Amino acid sequence: MTKRTFSVKAVWDEEAKVYYCESDIVGLHIEAPTIDVFEEVMFDAAVELIVANHISPEDLATTPLKDLIPAILFERPAEPMAA
Repeated sequence: MTKRTFSVKAVWDEEAKVYYCESDIVGLHIEAPTIDVFEEVMFDAAVELIVANHISPEDLATTPLKDLIPAILFERPAEPMAA
């Protein structure tokens, strides 16, 4: 596995009144009405998507577990928006 750090940014869409994500995690697409819901969905889905889309079967078989654990850098908006 070459990449162990991934980023997720919550961005407010004023027109749709939802937070959506900008991320380098393949398959992570989030829209949520509050930042709390956004975080809950992100933490539920992000690690599974990293394992499914960024870690090869060879990595799983040959790399120590401690070296497979990803870091997720989450960027919250400066001020939570009211939905």
